[in-house]
Amino acid sequence: MAQQQNQILVPQAKAAMDQFKYEAAQEVGVNLKQGYNGDLTSRQAGSIGGQMVKKMVYAYQQNQVGGQGQQMQQDVNQIKQQNQQSQQQQGQMQ
Repeated sequence: MAQQQNQILVPQAKAAMDQFKYEAAQEVGVNLKQGYNGDLTSRQAGSIGGQMVKKMVYAYQQNQVGGQGQQMQQDVNQIKQQNQQSQQQQGQMQ
């Protein structure tokens, strides 16, 4: 069996990355617990990772335009709304 190779590049950032992960999970409606979360479905885990990537790309883009980006904020709000609608639809299907 393969071993996990994910490593924090800056060890001092571990707590911040964990907090970032929990925030992203909350935004997409996935309940994470401290420690092992092997009971998550692939879809749930992927939605957390996808949300993290969206937020990192957004932060990078904001940085590139000097923090100005009203349109980007509107886009992020739209993504959040789409995530919420998707969660509601998934809840109705189950």
